[in-house]
Parts: sequence; structure tokens; C-alpha cells
Amino acid sequence: MIKKILKLNDHISGSVVSAAFLITVTGLVSRVLGLFRDRLLASTFGAGDTLDVYYAAFRVPDLIYNLLIVGALSSAFIPVFAAMLSNDKEEEAWDMANGIMNLALCFIVVLSAAFAIFTPFIMKALTPGFSPDKLAQLVVFTRVMFLSPLLLGISGILGGILTSYKRFLTYSLAPIFYNAGIIFGILVFARMMGPIGLAWGVVFGGFLHLMSQYLFVGQLGFKHKWSLAASFSNQEVRKVFTLMIPRTMGIAVNQINLFVITIFASLLASGSLGVFNLAQNLQSVPLGLVGISFAMAVFPTLSSLFAQKKNEEFINAFSETFRQIIFFVIPISVLMLLLRAQIVRVVFGAGKFDWEDTILTFQCLGIFSLSLFAQSVTPLLARAFYAMHNTKTPFYIALVSEGVNILAVVLLIGKYQILSLAIAFSLAAVVQMFLLLFALRMEFENLDDRRIIISVGKVVTATFFAGLSVQLFKYLMSGLVDLERFIGVFSQLVISSMAGVAVFILVAHLLRMEEYIYLKGSLNRRLFRKKQLILEEDTGEISGI
Repeated sequence: MIKKILKLNDHISGSVVSAAFLITVTGLVSRVLGLFRDRLLASTFGAGDTLDVYYAAFRVPDLIYNLLIVGALSSAFIPVFAAMLSNDKEEEAWDMANGIMNLALCFIVVLSAAFAIFTPFIMKALTPGFSPDKLAQLVVFTRVMFLSPLLLGISGILGGILTSYKRFLTYSLAPIFYNAGIIFGILVFARMMGPIGLAWGVVFGGFLHLMSQYLFVGQLGFKHKWSLAASFSNQEVRKVFTLMIPRTMGIAVNQINLFVITIFASLLASGSLGVFNLAQNLQSVPLGLVGISFAMAVFPTLSSLFAQKKNEEFINAFSETFRQIIFFVIPISVLMLLLRAQIVRVVFGAGKFDWEDTILTFQCLGIFSLSLFAQSVTPLLARAFYAMHNTKTPFYIALVSEGVNILAVVLLIGKYQILSLAIAFSLAAVVQMFLLLFALRMEFENLDDRRIIISVGKVVTATFFAGLSVQLFKYLMSGLVDLERFIGVFSQLVISSMAGVAVFILVAHLLRMEEYIYLKGSLNRRLFRKKQLILEEDTGEISGI
């Protein structure tokens, strides 16, 4: 059984779309588990103090993980590691990976221990609106969660190795295990220990995330070696740290964004932070499935093409991925905007999650959906710069967008309360995307502009007609079903969505959209291979009998 599982690691994704497909499929499973996780949280605890504490407790542990691991991986480790593999320097690549892991572990342990000691002071500054009892609970939650950066940090580096080798299937299984661990914490630990069980569920999820990566990396030839002296003296390790500094600072800016949200949300009504996070988690489903999946899939390719100085192929890979993201995200954004109330009620509408919570959540979701296109394209734009070993430009742009976010919150919070946080977040995302696109355009004479503009125009046209059909079926269904019952809301959501998707596909077919034709051909090839595979398996089974 173990050998069969380990054979998954032999699958290499040969193209960006193939890799994105694998990440998207496994990501879909993970996101479904994530929605189930959020439904359990919302129905069990409601949008109140417990969820505020739970989400606030992520802030500092996530800061440590994002600064030390995400910064290194996204901007430096993968491009350098992939370039070394492209130049047949595999042994040197393993030495570099060991050095990064050793130093990362040391930094994570030291920082986590230091922050754990000063947690009461840090969390008091971060959540000035929390009551003493709520703050005390937050301190305990946060200290437990300091174990997660260590587990996720190791796993993140192992995942970077898998990504560099284009083992996207095995890499993308880890989030499924992570969410499964958190769900186990909600269903089991929380019932045994009370709310603190939620924090232990996060730690358990981190452990499963790590083990799911560890099983596969050894097959590629990785053997961990402890040697801090060698880590510090390794030239490639120093190169990674040099490249990651601007990216780390950029992540720090994004973390400040989350801190600002937490600070202001703590001053609002109880449950505000929970509502914001639940809405953000909903809109992160298409963001993760499309924007991040495609960006992650194309990243090693962009890094290798830049290392080989193949600028034309680099632009083509970027353009194709950009257009594929837009093809999926714009219609999804409109569906989410038009059906926001139905989505929130179906996903979270149970138990202690009442109608008032529903209204606030779907209002935030509607605002997020307006900037979903920008949020989805930004990971690709940023990774295009990272592939070119340019981490400074995304950092400077992140600074500007964060300034926009903070200014918007300060100006709007008095009038719009929790909605001001969503408005500011979305506005900053749009500003960041356009600045990144402009800066990347300045790096090249052409970004395949004509094909991108034509593609966006066709997608917007198809989405317009799809949106009209969604509205029509939404109102038709309102007279046919009981919207006071779950089955009625669910039916309205599903049928209206299917109508919108059908019209979008029809218009895309009539306009002969390049992305639609490519997707259709890719699906046909996969279905054909699947059918052939099933026949072969059936034959083997019969001969065995």
C-alpha cells in the first residue's frame, strides 16, 4: 500500500495547464474541506468571541511562517533550485536545500520561543478592543499555535523541492491533510478540551501537512544533513537569503495589512473579525483554485526560461497563463457577486450562524468579488518578477498598496464599520495588480498585449450574457421554491449557476475563444485517456480471473 502511495511521486507534470489542472483538482478537494471546516466553525460557535479569538490567534504564527518560509520559497528558493537543476547541478542543489532548511528551523524556533514569551503584550497591542477574558483566551490559543510554523516551515521547504521537480500532484495533497487535521480538531479536540481544541487541531493539521510531503521527497534523493557551518558558508544559500530579503519585506507589508484589519476589527462589534475571515475564505476558493494554482504551476517554467534567457518563450508562458486565469476568474467573480447571499446561506447557514451574521458576511463577499480578478492575477505577476530574480519591485508596489489600504480604512471605518475593511482590502488589491502589470510591461517591449486585450474583451462579453441569465433564473426560481428552507436556497443557487455557466460556454463557443478551445481539447484528451485506461484495467482484471 505504501509503495502504491509513493508511486504518486513519479508523476511529472509536463505542461503549465497540466500542472495547474492537478493543483486545481486537489485544490478543489482541499477547498471543499475548507468550506466544510468553516461551516463547522460557524455553526458550532457562530460569528462571536470564539471565532474572533481563533482567527486573531493565527496572526503572529502566520507572520513567522510567511516571513521565513513563504518569502524564501516564492521569491528565491524555487528559482535558484530550479536553475541549478536545469544546469545539472543536482548535488549542489541538495546542499543548498539542506542549508536553507537548517537555517530556517533555527530562526523559526528562536522567533517562536521569543514571541511565545511576550505573547500577552503583543496580543494586547494587536487586539486593543478585546475584553480581558477574551484576551486571556487569545494568549493561550496563540502560544499553542506557535508549534505550527515549525511544522509548516519544514513542510514548505519540502514542498518547494517537489514543485521544482514538477511533482505537483504530491505537492498539492498537503493542504488536504492540513484541512483534515483542523476538521478533526473541531470535531474531536474541541469537544474534549473546549475551544482550545481548535488551536490543537491547527497544530495537528500542520503535522499531517509535513508528513504528507516528507513521504515523497526522499524518493527524489533528498537526505537531511545537520551542518550550520556549511549552511552559512554555502554561496547559493547566501544568494537565496539575499533574494528573499525584499520579498520578505513585501510579505511583512502584507502582514501589516492583516494586523491593521485585526486591530480595527477588534474595536468593532463582537464577531466582526470572524465575519471578515469567513467572507475572505469564501472568496479565496476561486483565488486558490485558479489564481494561485496557475501561478504556482507556471513558476518553475518561468524561472527556467529566464535562466536560459528565452525571453520570447517567457512572454508566451506568461501571456497564456494570464489569459487562462482571466478566462476562469471574471465569470466566477460575477457569479459570486450575483449569488452572494445564496452562497453564504448554503455554506454557513446552520446552528449559531444567524441571519444577521449572514447579511454581514455576504455584503463583505460581494465587495471581495469585485477585486477577485486583481487578487487572482497578482500571484502570477509577482512570480514573473521573482522568476527574473527581481524581488524589489513587488515589495515597493506592496508598500504603495498597503498605504492605500490603511488610508481607506481610516477614512471609511466610521461610516461603513466592518464593510470598510473589505472595501479597503479590495481597493488595495486592484491598485497592486495594475501597478505590477505596468511595471512588468516596462520590462519587456511587448507582453503579448494584443492577444490579452482580445481575450479579456471576449471573456467580459460572455460574462455579461452569463450574468443576465443568472439574474433571470434567480428571480424565476424565487417564485418556484421556498427560500426559507435550505433546499430552496440550494436549488436557486445551483440552477442559477448552471444557467450562467451554460450561457458563458455557449457564448465562448460562438466567439471561438482561444482559452475555451484549448480547455475543451485538453478535457477531451483527458477523458479519452481516462476511458482508455479504464478499458485496460478492466481487461487486466478479467484476464486475472
